[in-house]
Amino acid sequence: MFVASQSKKYLMDQGVVMMSENVLAKTTELNNGVKMPIFGLGVWKTNNSNAANSVFTAIEKGYRLIDTAKQYGNQPGVGAGIQQGLLKTGLNRKDLFVTSKVFNGDVGYQAALKGFKDTMNQLQLDYLDLYLIHWPVDGRYLDTWHALEELYHQGKVRAIGVSNFDTERLQDLMAHCDVTPAVNQLEFNPLNQEKDIRQLMQLQGIQLEAWSPLGGGESLNEPTIQKLADKYHKTPAQVILQWDIQQGVITIPKSVHEKRIIENSQIGNFELTQEDQAEIAKLDQAKRSLWYEDFAWHDPQNPNGISDVIDQWDDTGKFLPKNK
Repeated sequence: MFVASQSKKYLMDQGVVMMSENVLAKTTELNNGVKMPIFGLGVWKTNNSNAANSVFTAIEKGYRLIDTAKQYGNQPGVGAGIQQGLLKTGLNRKDLFVTSKVFNGDVGYQAALKGFKDTMNQLQLDYLDLYLIHWPVDGRYLDTWHALEELYHQGKVRAIGVSNFDTERLQDLMAHCDVTPAVNQLEFNPLNQEKDIRQLMQLQGIQLEAWSPLGGGESLNEPTIQKLADKYHKTPAQVILQWDIQQGVITIPKSVHEKRIIENSQIGNFELTQEDQAEIAKLDQAKRSLWYEDFAWHDPQNPNGISDVIDQWDDTGKFLPKNK
């Protein structure tokens, strides 16, 4: 087993660049000048109780970016975790960067404005740092965007953006918007690198944010990732997350376990070489786990059909972090 000094010498001998930056303190500047943490916590497929605990733990351990959505059905838990995290750490609301998303059942101008109020009530907040259109519901996303523009101009959200927009829909939105989206949140991981739309986003100054950055765990088992984990003395997850950061991608891995929440953020002390990044780039299969055809609203015969089902969880109803 390597001791710390031996491990560092070994890595330097192997041509590994050692870093000292805390990834939780690193930010990127969005196209409207707002600074956004480049690394944070996601809570998809997390019930309210676990969301409250994971958000509380993340804030306590230094995370400042929290990402949720009405679709996830856990905004009340996230809100409770935020309030308890602020209380425990002595931080202020302005120290956090909170993102939520317009629910598919709330698309359209008036519905989106009402949905925003619901989200604020559930999160126990009076403004959002970033508000995204969760999915581009055909025939509705332009009106929804105009609602987000109004919220932005009113100062109720600091930045607005989209999620899961492909090239065609993003170009359509850009042709009809007054405010350029600041972010497009996409499924992004070694097996799905979204190379085409990233070129368009770079031209427009739109920041890529990765959901499912670990590819639902499938990427972790790739031999290339395993080999690099051995080389850098890191976990496969840490290798992938560091690769995301070096790509300039905002990254929000989900976990409900304190050990994993801490471990995921411990990626500021190494840097992948260009050759290693190129090896990961070769893994791209454009392999999405969820796309338009998986939703009832994406029906060519009924483009305005909307699925209004929110994820439901078997909760106790008590969202406060346990034993805190």
